[in-house]
Amino acid sequence: MIENTFEEKEIFIGGITGNGFLLAKKIVEIIQGKTESKIILFEININKDEPWSEEITLSTPNDQLKNGYIILIDDVLNSGKTLQFALVEILKFPTKAIKIMTLVDRKHRRFPIKADFVGMSLSTTLKERVEVDLSPENKKAYLL
Repeated sequence: MIENTFEEKEIFIGGITGNGFLLAKKIVEIIQGKTESKIILFEININKDEPWSEEITLSTPNDQLKNGYIILIDDVLNSGKTLQFALVEILKFPTKAIKIMTLVDRKHRRFPIKADFVGMSLSTTLKERVEVDLSPENKKAYLL
């Protein structure tokens, strides 16, 4: 990710509510001292089960993201629904670039979302579930 953003003065890292935001915070901690770019972390508040049922909000003013280089982060990319709705919200204003980062990519797409940065790709059945625990004592992903 640093290699792809080294020319950017600012990088906006948006984590999906819950584990996506926890993962985004951890990534910011890791890259903060390894790049000269200013890192701006924000949270994307979205109802993951029914994203159309509630307003999607960002913890940073929308105009701050204008013409920004944005990286959206979630823990597990499965159908692509959550990231698709988050992306639609961010596309309401002009951006320089938008990239997707995920810890686990399950490849069961129903929406046209592709991760640019992936921790691990898993071949799973639709009946299987991936649970991510990012609590301080665990930091593990489980296939159930």
